[in-house]
Amino acid sequence: MRTHYCGQINSNNIEETVNLCGWVDRRRDHGGVIFLDLRDRSGIVQIVSDPERTPDSYEIAGDIRNEYVLQITGRVSRRPEESLNPKLPTGEIEIYADDIRLLNGLGKQLPFQISTAETEAVREELRLKYRYLDLRRERMTRNLLLRHEVVKAMRRFLEDEENFIEVETPILTRSTPEGARDYLVPSRVHAGEWFALPQSPQLFKQMLMVSGFDRYYQIARCFRDEDLRADRQPEFTQLDMEMSFMSQEEILELNEQLVAYIFQKVKGVELPLPFPRLTYAEAMERYGSDKPDIRFGLELVDVSDLVKDSGFKVFSGAIAAGGIVKVLPIPGGNDAISNVRIKPGGDLFKEASEVGAKGLAYIRVKEKGKIDTIGAIKDNLTDEQKEELLKRTNAQPGHLLLFAADDTNTVNKTLDRLRLVVGEQLGLIDKDKTNLLWVTDFPMFEWNEEEKRLEALHHPFTAPHPDDINDVKTARAQAYDLVFNGYEVGGGSLRIYQRDVQEKVFEAIGLSDEEADNKFGFLLEAFEYGTPPHGGIAYGLDRLVMLLAGEESIRDVIAFPKTQQAKCLLTNAPSEVNKKQLKELHVSSISKPKS
Repeated sequence: MRTHYCGQINSNNIEETVNLCGWVDRRRDHGGVIFLDLRDRSGIVQIVSDPERTPDSYEIAGDIRNEYVLQITGRVSRRPEESLNPKLPTGEIEIYADDIRLLNGLGKQLPFQISTAETEAVREELRLKYRYLDLRRERMTRNLLLRHEVVKAMRRFLEDEENFIEVETPILTRSTPEGARDYLVPSRVHAGEWFALPQSPQLFKQMLMVSGFDRYYQIARCFRDEDLRADRQPEFTQLDMEMSFMSQEEILELNEQLVAYIFQKVKGVELPLPFPRLTYAEAMERYGSDKPDIRFGLELVDVSDLVKDSGFKVFSGAIAAGGIVKVLPIPGGNDAISNVRIKPGGDLFKEASEVGAKGLAYIRVKEKGKIDTIGAIKDNLTDEQKEELLKRTNAQPGHLLLFAADDTNTVNKTLDRLRLVVGEQLGLIDKDKTNLLWVTDFPMFEWNEEEKRLEALHHPFTAPHPDDINDVKTARAQAYDLVFNGYEVGGGSLRIYQRDVQEKVFEAIGLSDEEADNKFGFLLEAFEYGTPPHGGIAYGLDRLVMLLAGEESIRDVIAFPKTQQAKCLLTNAPSEVNKKQLKELHVSSISKPKS
């Protein structure tokens, strides 16, 4: 039925007879000559039906409408000079239709316009309900083709350049909840027992290292029952990798080459190697974030030692309670940011309060080192303290200094949020710039205040730094994240491969020997049989493609995504099931039927 795709026809095909299939993007009647723009996933080509040159197709062309499905047989011709379209890859040619075959029409009115000529915004709920139509539109077609090219580049580099093999790991597995909630699947043949859908292939890929498959990868489906946002989905896709007999430095270098290969093949961009690196401590100190966007400056400055004895109790009280005081210096902030925006009710105050800040203090730097602020701050700074403050922050006349004083976590979250908001508003972020960096040396654990225990910052299979092995509770992890313009797109670590070390980590997170054996006994036993040193990384494919496509939501690079309420509007899932199915699964529901 088809000899070419629409977007493949060019001047090299002139005088050829071709068969094309696709959808009508637009129909135009110009004084008796009918033009049809035929579209498939490769692009658009112009079809011409002329009552004199193509009389056999002319009658049916008059009845064609947008989104009809056609088969076209015709001759490729050069367009007249005045109708060349340099914006289209097929803009030099057109096809005179000797035959038009209507394969299918429309039985209902379209819920929204699909044509590439349409620019009207469509509500996301409508797009997701009719996703099969949305995927015909140029934007979504382009995004899915980009996703395909990214995956293809990943496979080619890993298989052809670096000798990786792809191995599939189970989807039905054991529940070992340590991070997000598991999606659970009841077993019909084992009454009262449950499978879980994998949050990642972590344990299985470590088992593959024990098995001797020393370079593994998988385009893996993963599932997490967690609250959603623009860059999260309940089911998502990872590029999952694991490697034996490689140091952390070797793993980072290989992955830099992988990412550079993807950018070169997909975007035609040559990335400079190696990528910059920051330790976790440096990133938090300078940017208040473990995934900093370093396309612009606005670095934070810790002034806790300067104001710890200040008569301004907001500062001294925070430090006395174990917290810190930091400053966000903003060049030109005096003119760009009014007091109204900083005080309660203002937009910057609102941004700060959303992450826990109780308020914002500020200093405006004037000529000759003079400062303008509230009396409680000005009166409690000596001339020496003022001079040191301006020196540390590199403040010049016109600078606005925004202060956060609280516990360390709240201060960093506050100033990180304000840094990003101000950077965006003042046009300091170069949208055409690509910045990738590694963040390394994360803490092994963080304190879970709700459960009053330590929990693994990445996961409990991450190896502690060898210099810190004597006290794993305060150890640095041999972990690394790849950050792309302020988004974490990949994360990994060297893994524990010795039973005694793994048992120490389980003990640190509060697992008893019995619990550890019940949940992870197979892993601990495997460590008794010659497990090699190994490490790996996983990339969020959806998030990476989102950034490469310039989109703001991963839903726009996934064929059939869920909403932020974890629903599929196309199939109306999740849905109720009948009582017979539940009975077979030995499950009953306690939820009340929907009215």
